[in-house]
Amino acid sequence: MKQLFQESPVSFASISNAAREEHLAILSGSTLQHDHTDVLGVSVSAIDMEQAVRLTDRLISSGGSGYICVTGVHGVMEAQSDPDFRAILNRAFINTPDGMPMSWVGRLQGFSKMRRVYGPDFMIEMCRLSVERGYRHFFYGGNEGVAELLGERLTERFPGLRVVGTYTPPFRTLNAQEEADLIELVRDSNPHIIWVGLSTPKQERFMARYLNRLNVPIMVGVGAAFDIHTGRIQDAPGWMKRSGMQWFHRLLQEPKRLSRRYLINNPKFVFKIVLQFLGLKYS
Repeated sequence: MKQLFQESPVSFASISNAAREEHLAILSGSTLQHDHTDVLGVSVSAIDMEQAVRLTDRLISSGGSGYICVTGVHGVMEAQSDPDFRAILNRAFINTPDGMPMSWVGRLQGFSKMRRVYGPDFMIEMCRLSVERGYRHFFYGGNEGVAELLGERLTERFPGLRVVGTYTPPFRTLNAQEEADLIELVRDSNPHIIWVGLSTPKQERFMARYLNRLNVPIMVGVGAAFDIHTGRIQDAPGWMKRSGMQWFHRLLQEPKRLSRRYLINNPKFVFKIVLQFLGLKYS
């Protein structure tokens, strides 16, 4: 299902990819550059929320383009057995530390100011900034009607927020006609940010494949943010997030779907990260 909200077009759609890349090359040594920490071969941005928002704002205003991954233990463990997926994460403009273990590892590696950048919270902060900047948003993903509801909820929360389109994809790869429809819809709506809610690793693969085809400044894979901000699933209390126990809260809500992810991957992650810090082979 697709939906378009008419807005007046502005300059981003007319900026070529070559020009964007040239502009990024000029800026890469200064305002867009940031530190990364190594988490089992995955390059995770050593940033906090304020820096994540600032970097994204600067990329959009520079005329550049890139995708943002929000990566926790699940994404890192998926990357262990999939070199192509690991390369997608490592090519991201920002690869935010979505889970507390990412920031813990970063701080142990010397990045004392590194903090968790949780996908749903990052979405909220970017919406807040967008009211001031006039950035336009497009929501891709979720079950039928979720993307539309998300747009409604966020515009209620942030009056003046510009939601210019939504698309609910099928639970499979887009066929040629669907792909053409999506490209046309995005071209006509001309968003600054496409939020992708498909879960990991599907959303990261989608962004890497379609960033240049959709010709947008920013794509962000935010997973469960669509369901959290529409009330389909409950977010964890703050103390559980800070203690690194949010995974348990999610497991209680979706035990059948998430049991393997958390009950198998989490212990494996701890074992491998200990090996990494001991300087031993972890692959």
